Amino acid sequence: MTRVPPSPPAPEPGRAGRRKSLLARLSPPQLIALSFALAILLGGLILTLPGLHGVNEDGTRRSVNFLQALFTSTSALCVTGLNVIDPSRDFNRAGQLVIMLLIQLGGLGIITFGTSFALLSRRRVNFTERLRVAQQVGALNAGGVLGLIRSIFLYTFVIELVGAALLAFRFVPLEGWGRGLFYALFHSVSAFNNAGFALYSDNLMGFVGDPLVSLVIALLIILGGTGFLVQLNVVAHLLSPRRNRLMVHSKLVLTMMAALLVIGTLVYLVFEWSNPKTLAPLGFGDKLLASFFQSVTLRTAGFNTLDYGAMHLSTLFVSIILMFIGANPGGTGGGIKTSTFYVMMASAWSMVRGRRDTTLFRRRIDTDTVLRAMTVGLLSIGLVNVMFLLLLVFNTRGDVLFVSLFFEAVSAFGTVGLSMNTTPLLNPDQHVVLILLMFLGRIGPLTFAVAFNRPDQRALIRYPADKDILIG
Repeated sequence: MTRVPPSPPAPEPGRAGRRKSLLARLSPPQLIALSFALAILLGGLILTLPGLHGVNEDGTRRSVNFLQALFTSTSALCVTGLNVIDPSRDFNRAGQLVIMLLIQLGGLGIITFGTSFALLSRRRVNFTERLRVAQQVGALNAGGVLGLIRSIFLYTFVIELVGAALLAFRFVPLEGWGRGLFYALFHSVSAFNNAGFALYSDNLMGFVGDPLVSLVIALLIILGGTGFLVQLNVVAHLLSPRRNRLMVHSKLVLTMMAALLVIGTLVYLVFEWSNPKTLAPLGFGDKLLASFFQSVTLRTAGFNTLDYGAMHLSTLFVSIILMFIGANPGGTGGGIKTSTFYVMMASAWSMVRGRRDTTLFRRRIDTDTVLRAMTVGLLSIGLVNVMFLLLLVFNTRGDVLFVSLFFEAVSAFGTVGLSMNTTPLLNPDQHVVLILLMFLGRIGPLTFAVAFNRPDQRALIRYPADKDILIG
């Protein structure tokens, strides 16, 4: 008779869960929020190092305090471009290199970088990690996310290098070989990641009539803000139209992007045509180029070739709306995103016309997508208004106007980085508010809300519907 060995004791309930690390227990939204927060803090600490600061004419080091460094780190990692100090003067070449690396890290996503290093080390990437990356890069599912990551990195670095090579034709003659090549690479990385950081004190206003710089920067902004998934889908469609059809999402994004670019260009041309401080001194070709560039940069890029502090209020009003809409999902830009705006407007229009369903390219948009779009829009409006109120509460200067603060709030939330020359005038309390706005705008208000929300057990209970509530 064979003796059966006793089976090992069953593990105690919860022991496996306790063995898991803290990171393994975090949901994708929680990990995204935490990773950006820690990276911002680390970047701020690095930028306080005196060895990264610029030098005054008398040979002394320029002073950068922790709040200024933290603001710069947040602006770089959240690819915004707002500045309380001048990166071209307050940081030396090493400091500017750190800022460029922070921009690249923030544009592609911290979790995306972590996954890429895991791939390079041939470590197995589990499903949870794939899910986290899929949420950050805007992938539709987690199944093919690793192949998508490889394509994103290859595509990003190739585009940035090509952009730097083209910009070098302008910056090398102006700045010399070493400085010119670094300027070309820095502005290419900043433009593709929609960061808006420039190494000139007036941003790119000195290149308002330069077609090479303006068009290359604009093209990089468009490519970075379009969304990686859309661009890969378009490339695959062009290579094999029959096998790879354009997704409905891609059609929506491309249509909205083209429409907003045209609207923005016309707004600047019409409203600023006779403004002596913006377009009036320029010829027709330069006016068209400058108007197109400003329209592109509203896709959350932050570069400017015109002075926003000198624009008409009507132009600023439309600019605020376009900044709030922002770029496309899965790209390097911010805002509520073009697809969210379309779904909100289309569902409202369907309701007005008495239609039960919202359709797009002969496809019905499901109710969950409509509710998600409405939630993102409502949370974003509430967040901007609350933070704008705080900017007003902390405002101690009479020369900072109401419209300037609202423009600043929307620019920070949309990670745009445009300013009416207001950011350096604000006090430390207002700078902290803008830091929070840039952070929440980069990770998304819905992601932040989900990250710190506990599942409601009562959601398992579904109550009877009540149609007696009046709306409108």
